[in-house]
Amino acid sequence: MESAVETARFNMIEQQIRPWEVLDQNVLGLLAAVRREDFVPPAHRALAFVDTQVPLGDGQCMLEPKVEARLLQELQLQRHEKVLEIGTGSGFMAALMGHRAMHVHSLECRPALAAMAREALARAGLANVTVHVCSAAEGARGLPGEAPFDAIVLSGSVAEVPPALLQQLKIGGRLAAVVGHEPIMRAVLVVRAGESSWSESDLFDTVAPRLEGFPEPPRFSF
Repeated sequence: MESAVETARFNMIEQQIRPWEVLDQNVLGLLAAVRREDFVPPAHRALAFVDTQVPLGDGQCMLEPKVEARLLQELQLQRHEKVLEIGTGSGFMAALMGHRAMHVHSLECRPALAAMAREALARAGLANVTVHVCSAAEGARGLPGEAPFDAIVLSGSVAEVPPALLQQLKIGGRLAAVVGHEPIMRAVLVVRAGESSWSESDLFDTVAPRLEGFPEPPRFSF
């Protein structure tokens, strides 16, 4: 049974993640070592290594492995860095980042999901990840009491990135998010270049579930 799991993990890395231009050996090594299946609800364990979003209940889901891997690669986390994640979900992305960074603060607005993530992170031995339960609106405001952050990741999509989050980046800090509206969304990387300047680059097209609590600007139709 264990060999079948390891084969599925190997195939996930070779057939889904590498073709998505994830070539950083540190990231690939992490994906081989961190047990994704331990962060998947038991009812959906068979989907742990499948190229799909995995249901977590209450309309929430884990992002596809290739999306998590690509975002992790783009953030280029270092051991001395402090990270903020908005949308803990299963805790798997927080676990990956916890192996790379000094400390990860992760915000989750669903207490049941936060509890599940805490248990999985504890089983994985990750004492440097703190899961905070907050309201959806609080999540959209980030965690100013712990700012500034070297990196921020939004584990879901938003119509636009709130300025309050960009202000919580250190100079040189990076923010990764999926931005836009269905059917066209795009993963972007925002880097804080100075006290009042940021640069943004497009990474890849994808679609991700909405994070709750973030403002939805009016959409114009003609």
